[in-house]
Amino acid sequence: MIKADFFRIPFLLILFLIWGNQSFSQKLYTKRSTFYTHLGVSGAKLNQFNQMLEERGLSELRNKYHSIGLGYQSRINDFVIGMELIHNRGSYSEFDGYKMGFRTSRALLNIGYAFTEESKFQLIHYMSLGVGYLNFQMLPSERPSSLESFLEDPEKGFILRKNDIQKGSRNYGDFLTEIGFQLSYDFDIPGREEALSVIAKMGYAFSPFEGKWQMNGLSFDNTQSGAFFRVGAGISLPDRNFFYKDASISAHLITGFHFTSPKKFNSILSDHGYDELDGTPSNLGLKIQGENEKLLYGAEVYNLAMKGDASSTQTQSLNSLRIYANLGYKALQYKNFGFGATGGIGYGNLRYTILKNDKPDFPELFEQRKFDGYLKNSGLMAKPEVFVEYAIPMTKMKLFDLVFTAAAGYELALANYRLGELDMADYMTAPYLMFGIGVRP
Repeated sequence: MIKADFFRIPFLLILFLIWGNQSFSQKLYTKRSTFYTHLGVSGAKLNQFNQMLEERGLSELRNKYHSIGLGYQSRINDFVIGMELIHNRGSYSEFDGYKMGFRTSRALLNIGYAFTEESKFQLIHYMSLGVGYLNFQMLPSERPSSLESFLEDPEKGFILRKNDIQKGSRNYGDFLTEIGFQLSYDFDIPGREEALSVIAKMGYAFSPFEGKWQMNGLSFDNTQSGAFFRVGAGISLPDRNFFYKDASISAHLITGFHFTSPKKFNSILSDHGYDELDGTPSNLGLKIQGENEKLLYGAEVYNLAMKGDASSTQTQSLNSLRIYANLGYKALQYKNFGFGATGGIGYGNLRYTILKNDKPDFPELFEQRKFDGYLKNSGLMAKPEVFVEYAIPMTKMKLFDLVFTAAAGYELALANYRLGELDMADYMTAPYLMFGIGVRP
């Protein structure tokens, strides 16, 4: 089994830029960096699962999913490299009071070649290499009325996961690829040197090794395969507009500590005979930050996770995804040292899962159904943050810096985040300490 490591992706980015310095050290070069978001659609027909439904006289699952993603791209002359996080959500189908469907996510490293010179129009051919996660579930359409009743009988349906990132993003795995083209056009922003880039991407995504996405006797390979089309927009710093030597857009891998624990939730787990969740949540994520004349802007996404045994026959996880849009100011820049503050507002969710360790294969699993349980809620989050950074130039021509950061902040839940009737806002609201390593062209 080929198992890719999520940590390798940013370091491949660094290695590429070091190699790029050798290639461009003897000639003039142009630079361009961009961060963007996109939406899209793709096809993913679940052949084996649909065949099982057809044999029972049931309708097939719809063969389409929707995507949302966050990406970063750096171009040095004609060579392009970047990173993307993509979440894909399939269409859900109703059956006998249950909802069936799947979702996936991918962390990708993009390597490409631009067919155009530095101009407002960009045409790029690229290939993506990365890792993924898969969730397939069949759960009741109605949510449990209370946490107490849920824990008394959590076996509501079934959930199948491969590379379960709800137990932490370090679980990303199994090799995935994409091949495609990217078109973009820059629109000037009045009064700013940045450009607004409108982006379209089209291509084909696939899992190159057959059988890597098999769960409980059925293949789900097609959830990771299919032609796609995505459109989006972002902010670019094209070389033709550079007027300030420190203007940049950087990408960082971030991880840290959140000083909170689910005390009230643990006490209810214990009252119902389940093991408590130990420790504090860990996280791993991606931060993209633009800078121009001390103004900071960007986005970040990270995934907090707690996991453990619920009983001798069950495991459990408490997970929260955070997505922020950030705006800030760099108060001090002295040589390679920087200090500043940012504020963010965004989205957070809270997800509790309890899974049976041993479940039968299909079609017996489909007939029995009741093994696992799942609770979810979501709302708005906000946070202030202060940070320090230290940048190390990595090439003679200063094509990019290696940037180390440390940040301290406080997250504030702007919603109740109830699991059943239990208010979990105090768990979501907490101070944190974050560390990062990134590249800044």
